[in-house]
Amino acid sequence: LDFGFNGWGLKFASNLDNQATRLLHESGAFGDIERRTIGLILEGGSLESDGCGTLLTTAECLLNPNRNPHLNRNEIEDQLQQLLGAKRILWLENGALAGDDTDAHIDTLARLCPHETILFQSCDDPEDEHYAHFAAMHQELQNFKTASGAPYRLLPLPWPQARYDEGERLPATYANFLVINGAVLVPTYADPRDQNALDQVALAYPDREIIGIDCRPLIRQHGSLHCITMQIPEGVLP
Repeated sequence: LDFGFNGWGLKFASNLDNQATRLLHESGAFGDIERRTIGLILEGGSLESDGCGTLLTTAECLLNPNRNPHLNRNEIEDQLQQLLGAKRILWLENGALAGDDTDAHIDTLARLCPHETILFQSCDDPEDEHYAHFAAMHQELQNFKTASGAPYRLLPLPWPQARYDEGERLPATYANFLVINGAVLVPTYADPRDQNALDQVALAYPDREIIGIDCRPLIRQHGSLHCITMQIPEGVLP
């Protein structure tokens, strides 16, 4: 499914980015699977799936008028269900990072993990500009139920120290980790709480190696580890 990309809501030129799926398909990255062009602006980082029919996303991104202004919440849900096989969609109304270009991509905030677990970015500093928003997000997560009706197991990620570049706050988050074969790569920021973040991720993925990756250079570009990755199977490209 080749969704449209408009530079995170027309913030940046995206004509080359928008050709990536077509060029990868022509290069054989997806085998003989047919490519379908979809008339919906949608970014991978805006969706979390548990692989069992539940999607987690944010209203700030998917309902933003800079993406699909002609569609309301119900219409977007219908498309996600039809195109991605979703059976239910959980919407977060709160949570966003200063310095983030994505309009609150879910992969910067909360991640669906095995065994009905959610790892989420918390903020424990009452003086921080994020505190109230992340407290409200935490309350929302506590109200979410699994497909069986049980509450999720919630694992908070520590709040990294504020980092700035030329006076602008950078979007440091531990939630932007990447799950790969046999391991989880976790953003670190030379922060005293890096190890605590690795330990929390290990609780959610006890069968995988947990590897910290210094992402200070990445957040200067207003994203982190998961933001820059694309899962392409090994050996499919020439």
